[in-house]
Amino acid sequence: MTPSPTLPTFDDIEHAAHRIAQAAHRTPVVTSRTVDARTGASVFFKCETFQRGGAFKFRGAYNALSNLDATQHRRGVVAFSSGNHAQAVALAGQLMGIPRVIVMPKDSPEVKRIATREYGADIVLYDRATDDREAIGHQLADERGLTVVPPYNHPDIIAGAGTVARELIAEVGPLDLLLVPCGGGGLLSGSALAATAMSPGCRVIGVEPLAGDDATRSFRTKTLHSVHNPQTVADGARTTSLGSLTFPLVLAHVHDMLTVDDPALLRAMFFLWERLKLVVEPTGALAAAAVLEGTLDVRGLRVGVVLSGGNVDLSQVHSWRQLL
Repeated sequence: MTPSPTLPTFDDIEHAAHRIAQAAHRTPVVTSRTVDARTGASVFFKCETFQRGGAFKFRGAYNALSNLDATQHRRGVVAFSSGNHAQAVALAGQLMGIPRVIVMPKDSPEVKRIATREYGADIVLYDRATDDREAIGHQLADERGLTVVPPYNHPDIIAGAGTVARELIAEVGPLDLLLVPCGGGGLLSGSALAATAMSPGCRVIGVEPLAGDDATRSFRTKTLHSVHNPQTVADGARTTSLGSLTFPLVLAHVHDMLTVDDPALLRAMFFLWERLKLVVEPTGALAAAAVLEGTLDVRGLRVGVVLSGGNVDLSQVHSWRQLL
C-alpha cells in the first residue's frame, strides 16, 4: 500500500519559493484609492494575473515537476484541469523538457485549451457531465507510465501555491485579513499556511462560487462534502470537493469560508477591468467580490486579496453581461 503523503508545512513553502525563483514571476501588488474609499480598508491586491501561464498555478506545477526523479522526467506527466493547471503543467514541462498529457473538459475556455496546446502538451478531451477526469488521468498514467500531477491535492502543488501569500506578506507586512479564491483548496490551504507563519494575527477566509459551495459546507460541518458539475462562470472553481490534503489544512488554518453568486462575481470582475485596468478571469475575482460587494465588513482593516488568474475567454463577455 502506498503511504499517504504528509501534509506540507511552511518549511515546504520556503523550499518551494527558492526552487521556483528561477522561473516564476514575483507578481506585483496593486493598491487603489478608489477601492480603499469604497471599502474603508487598506486593500492589497496580489496580482497572479501576471504570473507565467496567466495564473498562480505555475508556481505549484513548476515546484512539483522540479521534484521528479530521472525516470519520471523521461516518461512524462499527466494532469487533469479545466485550464489554468493545464497551462501551468504544459509550460513548466516545456521549460524542463518533460513530456506531458493534459486531460481537459470539452467545455473548458477555448483560450485555455489553445494556450495549453501552444505550450506543447498533448490534450485529451472529456465530457464533464459524464466522464471522470481523474479516472481518465490515472488510466493514462497506468498505460503510458506517466506521473500524475493533480491540480491541488499534492504537497508540492500546495507548497508552490503558498508562495503567493508568502510574497504578499513579505512585501506589504502583516495583514488583518487575507481573502483567497477556493476551488480544490490548494491556493487557500497553502496561503493559510504562509499567513499562519508570517502574520499570526491574520484571519484567512476562502471564497467560492455559491453554486459550488462544497468547501463552505465542508468547513461548516467539519465533514467533507462534494458537488457535481456546478454551473458557475467561475470555471476554475468547478471542482468536486476539497482533497484529502487540502481539507485538513483548511480546517486547521482557515478562519472562515464565504460564497458569492455569479452576478456579484461578474460585477467585481468588470470593476477590476474598468477601474483598476486589471484583466482578471471570473474565478480570479472571487476574493475581490467578497470585498467589493460588501459581503464582508473590512472597514479599518489591512486586507490582502489574491487575484488568482487572468485567462479570460473574451468570447463570453456578452453572455456574462446578460447575467448582470
